[in-house]
Amino acid sequence: MEFNVKTLEGKDAGMVSLSDAIFGLDPREDILARMVRYQLAKKQQGTHKTKGRSEVSRTGSKMYKQKGTGRARHHSARAPQFRGGGRAHGPVVRSHEHDLPKKVRALALRHALSAKLKSEDLIIIDNLVAAEAKTKLLAGTFASLGLTNALLIGGAELDNNFKLAAQNIPNVDVLPVQGINVYDILRRGKLVLSKAAVEALEERFK
Repeated sequence: MEFNVKTLEGKDAGMVSLSDAIFGLDPREDILARMVRYQLAKKQQGTHKTKGRSEVSRTGSKMYKQKGTGRARHHSARAPQFRGGGRAHGPVVRSHEHDLPKKVRALALRHALSAKLKSEDLIIIDNLVAAEAKTKLLAGTFASLGLTNALLIGGAELDNNFKLAAQNIPNVDVLPVQGINVYDILRRGKLVLSKAAVEALEERFK
């Protein structure tokens, strides 16, 4: 399919051909949800920890004699039912990561790109380059394009001035094409691709 290309100033810069195998799919929410869950689980630190009864600093001696007190039979004060005792079945340091087939991950990215095109939230810019590393100038350019919440994907190498100017603009993320991912695409309103990014994506899914 043919798609309009614009400049950062909002002028027309010709057309680009988009592959139906990447941008023309009917998006499936279940595949996107599986991918987002996979990404967030992999990102989770898993460093939460409580001390069990073998780790708390309390005496391990028997609290009082077994018989004759009329009270329950207890041994160590480290038991979970006592104040200062260890936590029963508490969280431990672990990885929350789980498996997701490589083909499903690749399909999820194509569905996310197709979802942006279908909802008319895809913009293609000829080149993501800034003459100066000035946030104010770039913020004005984004405002004229209607980009208040957007993910911008450049080529393999990002223009340094553009990257520096964009990094302090709220709700705007800039990534090279290698860093494109489903979660970041879905969490931002608009997806902005450079022509170099489109070419790299088509080469990747060839």
